Amino acid sequence: MHNPTGMRVGFVVPSFRHDADTALQAAVAAEKAGIDGVFVYDHLFPMGQPERPAISCFPLLGAAAATTERIAIGSLVARVALVPDAVLVNQFKTLARIAPGRVIAGLGTGAGKSRPEHEAYGLSFPPVGPRLESMRRVASALLDFGIEVWTSGNSPAAQTVAADLGTPHNFWAVSPEAVSTSALTVTWAGPPPAAPDDLAGHLAALREAGATWAVFAPPPSTDWPKMVGKLAGAMQAAQ
Repeated sequence: MHNPTGMRVGFVVPSFRHDADTALQAAVAAEKAGIDGVFVYDHLFPMGQPERPAISCFPLLGAAAATTERIAIGSLVARVALVPDAVLVNQFKTLARIAPGRVIAGLGTGAGKSRPEHEAYGLSFPPVGPRLESMRRVASALLDFGIEVWTSGNSPAAQTVAADLGTPHNFWAVSPEAVSTSALTVTWAGPPPAAPDDLAGHLAALREAGATWAVFAPPPSTDWPKMVGKLAGAMQAAQ
């Protein structure tokens, strides 16, 4: 199915669980429905819920790459400081060899809410300056390798990295108005509208605002088959 919106649409697969099968089923269903990309969170556990599981981002992306044929696969977002920069770069390069031309390296520095994950596993959580420099280094290395990169972060410093590198910048749950006033190439990610009937209108508003992608991250309680169907329907309605 061709995406008629002129803006690509993605879906975050369910990964805060013990099994990978559900996420892979969602990826295959999204591809069949004409959705443009599937994305995976990069967390050690859901924010504020250390008792819950989280499937590791890159093994799941690799499995999704091997299970699908055309759909883009990406991180939303891979957080610097979880692993050394060189490891993060090579994880993406390996993924690109599995799915050439389909990988989106969504990168982020992490916010204060991410700190408990680091502390729980004895990982350092550097100050924001070094984390921004890590994002810049990783992004530059991946761009040199030919991998599509999105930076992220609402701070002016994070947006400066995007401006300097010429990468799309991902904003989380901002309004279409905020998209339209940004000087950057903007990709959008966030939860779907509270009212399901508003989904097509939300897609249309983001498209008109200039977003190049809209990636929907349903809450864990969402029925993913229903969400994939609603996204596919909204893409047709928003044309």
